[in-house]
Amino acid sequence: MRVTQSMLSSNMLRNLSTSYNNMGKVQEQINTGKKVNRPSDDPVVAMKGMGYRMQVDKVAQYQRNLGEVNNYLDSSDDALDKVGSALHRVKDLMTNAPNGTLTQEDREAILSEVKQLRAQVQDLANTKVGDKYIFSGTKTDSPLHGVHAPSTEEGYPIADNAFSKSVDIEVFDGVTLNVNTDVVDMFKEIDKMFGDIENAIEVTKESSELGRFIGESQNNMDVVLTKRADIGARQNRVEMMSNRLESQEAAAKKQMSENEDIDYEKAITDMLTLESIHRAALSVGSRIIQPSLVDFLR
Repeated sequence: MRVTQSMLSSNMLRNLSTSYNNMGKVQEQINTGKKVNRPSDDPVVAMKGMGYRMQVDKVAQYQRNLGEVNNYLDSSDDALDKVGSALHRVKDLMTNAPNGTLTQEDREAILSEVKQLRAQVQDLANTKVGDKYIFSGTKTDSPLHGVHAPSTEEGYPIADNAFSKSVDIEVFDGVTLNVNTDVVDMFKEIDKMFGDIENAIEVTKESSELGRFIGESQNNMDVVLTKRADIGARQNRVEMMSNRLESQEAAAKKQMSENEDIDYEKAITDMLTLESIHRAALSVGSRIIQPSLVDFLR
C-alpha cells in the first residue's frame, strides 16, 4: 500500500487531537476533583455514584426527621416538668391549708394561686412546636384544652379519639418513633382536681377538707413522672438512632469519595506524562510533514 503525505498528515493530526482530548480530560478531573464529570466518562462509576448520593441524601432526611422528633420530645418533657412543678406547689398549699388558723384572706390568697396554677397547667396542655399542638395526638391543629364542642368535659375532649392517637415519624428504613405523649386523661384528672379544690374553698369553705388533696396531688405527680420516664426512654433511643445515622452517613460518604474522587498525585503524574507524550508527538510530526515543492515555490 502506498503511503502518501496526506495520509501521514491526517494520522498525525488525529493523534494530536486524541492527545489533546486526553490532556483535557485529566485537566478537568484535576479542576473538579472528580473521576467522572459526565456519565459518558464512565457509566459504571456514574451509576454507583448516583446510588451513594441517594443514600447520603436519605440519611440527611432521616437526620432532619430526628430533629423533629427531638423537638417534640424535648418540648413535651419541658412542659410536663412545669406541670410537675405546679402540682408540687398545689401539694404545698394543701399541706398548709387545713390549718385552722387560716383567715378568710388566707383562703382567698390560696384560691387565687390555685386558679393561676390551673390556668398555667391548661396553657401547658396546649404546648406547641412550631404551629403544631404536641399533646393533641393527630389533631395537631387543635388545642387540647379549650375545644369548644359538645363532646368536651371541663374544656377537654372526651369523644374524639384523634387526641389520643400516636404521631409516628420515620427515622430509618422501616423504623418509626412515636413522638407525642398521650396525656388527655392526665390533664383531665389534674383539671378536675383543681376544680374540686376551688369548690372546696369557695363553696364548702371547710379548710379541713383540703387535706385530702395532698394525696391526690401526689398521685397526679406520679402520673406525670411516669409520662416523663417514657419520654426519657424514647429520647435515649433517639440518641442511639442519631449515632447510627452518623455512622451510616460517614460510610456512605466514604464509599462515594472512593468511587468518585481522584487521586491528585496520580492525576498530576498522568498529566505530566501526557504532556511529555504530546510534546514528543509534535516533535515527530514536524519531521513527518516535510516541505513540498509548493512550499519552495511560494
